[in-house]
Amino acid sequence: MLLGKKIIVVLPAYNASQTLADTYHDIPLDIVDEVVLVDDASNDATVEKARELGIKHIIIHPKNKGYGANQKSCYQKAISLGADIVIMLHPDYQYEPKLILSMANLIAHDIFPVVLGSRILGNGALKGGMPLYKYVANRLLTFFQNLLNAAKLSEYHTGYRAFGTPVIQGLRLEANSDDFVFDNEMLSQIIMAGVAIGEVTCPTKYFEGASSINFRRSMKYGLGVVRVSLQHWLHKKGIWKNARYN
Repeated sequence: MLLGKKIIVVLPAYNASQTLADTYHDIPLDIVDEVVLVDDASNDATVEKARELGIKHIIIHPKNKGYGANQKSCYQKAISLGADIVIMLHPDYQYEPKLILSMANLIAHDIFPVVLGSRILGNGALKGGMPLYKYVANRLLTFFQNLLNAAKLSEYHTGYRAFGTPVIQGLRLEANSDDFVFDNEMLSQIIMAGVAIGEVTCPTKYFEGASSINFRRSMKYGLGVVRVSLQHWLHKKGIWKNARYN
């Protein structure tokens, strides 16, 4: 708890057994009240490892529903547990869990209602081993998104995000995709609502065993990002209204 606000960390997991322990052990449990793990029908021992670590709240999808559906389950559970601040962290140990305190502080002190852990600020992405083609794609997509969304984020594609619960409750998450583009649809909704977004520099680690999507899925994701940005711009201009923002 921080300044009387209940903090819940949610871990959207898929085949995370190799990295879950490292991620969990670096979570500052002195301020985090609960940890929720949602397993999206992993093929490995993610659930067993979560139980071994003593994670109390574990939700298991019997069939793979997708990354977006996983997050929907995460947020629904966190809100049901009475969270004031929800921090979504990929359990692949690419992001630094110790930054949870900094991100939660910005929300608890009413500085920003949404905070992103950015791999791009501070040039940490390439230093941490992000493949060059992913870095270039990240920068190009982010430039395009900022242009159409009239925003100035350093990146839209981070798997490390903190939200004040009222922000989540004010979004139509059920209108968003169950796939990877969910992240961008959610940010698009937040920007459309005029909610301020803060960013903190986050070092990243790329290594064998860390999660990553293949080239085909990356292309699908990139096209989805372009689609969401165009939908955002068209809705903002009043040309074509989208139910996602109602």
